[in-house]
Amino acid sequence: MIKRSLKIVGWIALIPVLICTLFLIYVTVVDYKPPVQVQLDTDNNKGNELKQGEPFTATTFNIGYAGLDQGQDFFMDGGTMSRSSSKLQTKENLSSIAAILKETRSNLYVLQEVDINSSRSDHINEVDELANLLPEYSQTFALNYKVPWVPVPVLHPMGSVHSGLLTLSTFQSTSHTRFDLPGKESWPVQQMELDRAFIASRFPVDNGKELVLINLHLSAFDKGGEIRKQQLDFLENYISQEIEKGSYLMIGGDWNHSLPGTDPKNFKSQQEWPEWLQSFPDSFSAEGFQWANDPTTPSVRTLDIPYEKDVNFLAVIDGFLVSPNIEIVSVKGHDLSFENSDHNPVTGNFILK
Repeated sequence: MIKRSLKIVGWIALIPVLICTLFLIYVTVVDYKPPVQVQLDTDNNKGNELKQGEPFTATTFNIGYAGLDQGQDFFMDGGTMSRSSSKLQTKENLSSIAAILKETRSNLYVLQEVDINSSRSDHINEVDELANLLPEYSQTFALNYKVPWVPVPVLHPMGSVHSGLLTLSTFQSTSHTRFDLPGKESWPVQQMELDRAFIASRFPVDNGKELVLINLHLSAFDKGGEIRKQQLDFLENYISQEIEKGSYLMIGGDWNHSLPGTDPKNFKSQQEWPEWLQSFPDSFSAEGFQWANDPTTPSVRTLDIPYEKDVNFLAVIDGFLVSPNIEIVSVKGHDLSFENSDHNPVTGNFILK
């Protein structure tokens, strides 16, 4: 009887191991492996032509899948959660984000962490929702996170994720390309992680040149910033190729670095500098390029705790890097107190020389 009981206990103990093994096999088999380049479709491409010498505006905003409002923390940042408190709250966050975009009235938007079918955002198609609320804009979407199930955090798992980058525009475009960024985590972590990428969108200018707009979201939690370095090396090479063509080049998004010309010490906080945040490397080379960010307004908060004024660590990690042939007229960070996202949007006013 004792032998039989031990055998039963052994089989029971083996069940979780078998489930875990089968899960790892499944996520490995179905792992999203995008090509290096993918041509993207664009909806509602009916805009005007860009004109040399005429001002236009661009806004970058990591919307945090409308699930990281000021009442939330995030498990990857030291918290315990992965989503907003309810589907109603997610919808309210998304509606407020759309209202902010409408109010900003930018010609170009580069948005990050936009879900189309994810557990963490209650399977709301945020691309469709934003397209319906902003019908005058063309929309281009690129996947950078496609995972059948993320089993952590244990009590509130992130679940299935289908998310990416969204570029909105009032200008006529000729092409949009998804470029896969190098640098991957080791197995099986990468099977639960983002496949980082950027969208390169081409807009013809009336002087015969092109504006190349890049929508970018770099890695955040790579140890020592090794993956981020590979991604920046790739971007540096891409920039040099476009400059040789004489293009106007604008790179906007979530850089996941403390950006040049900004200092987190300028923002009141009770927290120390987080381990994941690094200063932008001096080794990055883009001769004559200028940073368009607002050093007076934080664009991101820490997520180990919900937002509390003057408590969370704050920094500027969102903004634009523009080529020498683009004039920066003004830049403004929108202080929204992180009400609907863990980021604040940044808007720049520009002129093509």
